[in-house]
Amino acid sequence: MSSTDRSDDPEVDDDATSVVRSGAVENARTTVPDDGDGRARLGRVRRLSTLLDSAITIPRTHITVGLDPILGIVPGVGDVVPTAASAYIVAEAAALGVPRATLLRMCLNLLVDAVVGSVPLVGDAFDAVWRANDRNVRLLEARLADPDGERRDRRAVAVLGGVVFVSVLAVGVAAVAAAWWLLGVVGVV
Repeated sequence: MSSTDRSDDPEVDDDATSVVRSGAVENARTTVPDDGDGRARLGRVRRLSTLLDSAITIPRTHITVGLDPILGIVPGVGDVVPTAASAYIVAEAAALGVPRATLLRMCLNLLVDAVVGSVPLVGDAFDAVWRANDRNVRLLEARLADPDGERRDRRAVAVLGGVVFVSVLAVGVAAVAAAWWLLGVVGVV
């Protein structure tokens, strides 16, 4: 099909990747509710995810980074701005009708990103590798393509929730043990 044929066909979008059928926009991987805004929402989310996680290719490598790890270097506000933008992606997923289990899984991705990403320098390297926004957009697209995948998300939420719980518990126990040891060294205990 040539580009002139494509422009004459009302069923094919300009970018030739989306086809409109029976009130839904179908992409190669996703089906977005065509409420007049669904396609625009998904496009905004994809662009924001790319900007935050993979906008810049490091020359002579296949490694990409986004603004998230770069802004994370800035003390104080460096982690706040990308986290707020990441929360926007989750809010758009909710507006697109993604199941609650998937939204919870997306929030857990953001929690891991925010907690580990807040550690100076190590967290910024982690942000470059973890790419929570890309993960969340893939989850969004997967749920739009296969709404029945919510069951997998519930299992993942249970596992991630358990890991987060055990991690927080371990940090708490380590903090109490360190405080107890310090008090013993000082001679209080």
